[in-house]
Amino acid sequence: MVNIVLVEPRIAPNTGTIGRLCVNMGASLHLIEPMGFVIEDSRLKRAGLDYWHSLNPTVWPSLDAFMKEHSDKRMWLATTRSDRPYFEADFRPGDYLLFGSETTGLPADLLEEYRDRCITIPQTPQGRSLNISICAGIVAYEAVRQNYETFKEMM
Repeated sequence: MVNIVLVEPRIAPNTGTIGRLCVNMGASLHLIEPMGFVIEDSRLKRAGLDYWHSLNPTVWPSLDAFMKEHSDKRMWLATTRSDRPYFEADFRPGDYLLFGSETTGLPADLLEEYRDRCITIPQTPQGRSLNISICAGIVAYEAVRQNYETFKEMM
């Protein structure tokens, strides 16, 4: 359906939860190093439950390595530094949805380069940010909603 890309994820349970999301929606998971944990981390697998064995995530040694291979692909960058709501994006099957580290977000130079592909989840002024696994679910299932006929064919 889509590709979820976590750039330098720091928290194993968040990544485990996103892995579980990927299995349930038919998405591919890309993890970009350095990460704040190892794939064998029990907290990662606990959050992913028994779904983790079905996932087979692709691990990239760096953002540069990932971009070298995928810079020609359709990407959407989730960030709090955008005014464009995620539901205004025109998602298509195969798109790459990028989410930054829980502590630093996506790199500023990447956001600048893909300024026209930056999206955000609207929040009240009292909120600073949402948990990355919640963000991934919100954005990814909007992609499913927009492409539901394709999604149904996968079921």
